[in-house]
Amino acid sequence: MSQLTRVALEAMGGDNPPGEMVKGAVEAVKKRKDIKVLLTGREEVLKQELSAYTYPQEQIEIVHAEEVIETAEPPVAAIRTKKDSSLVTALKLVKRGEADAFVSAGNSGAVLAGGQILVGKIKGVERAPLAPLIPTAKGVALLIDCGANVDARPSHLVQFAQMGSIYMEHIVGKKNPRVGIVNIGAEEEKGNALVKETFPLLKACKDINFVGSVEAREIPAGEVDVVVCEAFVGNVILKLYEGVGGTLIHKIKASMMTSLRSKIGALLVKPALKATLKDFDASQYGGAPLLGLKGLVVKTHGNSTSKEVCTSITQCVSFKEQQINEKIQEAIGRPEDAKPVSG
Repeated sequence: MSQLTRVALEAMGGDNPPGEMVKGAVEAVKKRKDIKVLLTGREEVLKQELSAYTYPQEQIEIVHAEEVIETAEPPVAAIRTKKDSSLVTALKLVKRGEADAFVSAGNSGAVLAGGQILVGKIKGVERAPLAPLIPTAKGVALLIDCGANVDARPSHLVQFAQMGSIYMEHIVGKKNPRVGIVNIGAEEEKGNALVKETFPLLKACKDINFVGSVEAREIPAGEVDVVVCEAFVGNVILKLYEGVGGTLIHKIKASMMTSLRSKIGALLVKPALKATLKDFDASQYGGAPLLGLKGLVVKTHGNSTSKEVCTSITQCVSFKEQQINEKIQEAIGRPEDAKPVSG
């Protein structure tokens, strides 16, 4: 039992609570015996949802929480005032060491604020970035940061590159991952003030494989494995990625239904097309971890189905087994009285 990865799942958050959350938890414990899910939320509601499933009951536990932080609520105020919410209750389980990880599809701002306020950052980490995996022609890349720090400093981006490299190597299995900083051109002198100041710092960083600037069009081609940027740029990249991907899939499907000939052709290419489109299915990559915290905090899409919830839960096992927090602490952490990284 000591080898169990305990995941606190906020069951009342997101667009589809608690149905998809509970279903995802059930799918996760059926898939793996080394996971225990702690569902936080209204006990009677969760009991009712669970009654529809057959599952190993010792692997799912309900932790009652009466309140819910809604999507539109101000994050910090909600964290401070709704202390009996499903989100805060789950984060406190991680803080107290009663859970190894936290997963939520709920209020993004509250997850980010709560992670840093309640779980806390690893000593030496200046900012905790949100880092989702995105599909590319060569597999996946890590986009870091995509939503947590819109006013980042150069020293923050250097740490993002270090944490992202650790994650890609030990979770994705990409040895010596290529790191690039998002820019408007390949030349070192291009970019805004943040990029120009950060570039030489990344170039001088010995523990990453920095390959220079990466333009937006090169990201889907898989030119780099770790895409470094501040959160405003990262969020725009992520949302555009999702929007263009969804539009292309819709247009391809619609064009295949325009005539008898196209329908016959669609039947012929369906197996190959299905396999290709699977690579661009966000649900198979799980949620985005908030790196640099003392415990694992994972934010999954608000509209997540049970499949994505399940993947977000199971990915926590690799994070724990590979000791990502310990590796980040070793690479970036510093004694309490040490001077902070300049920038």
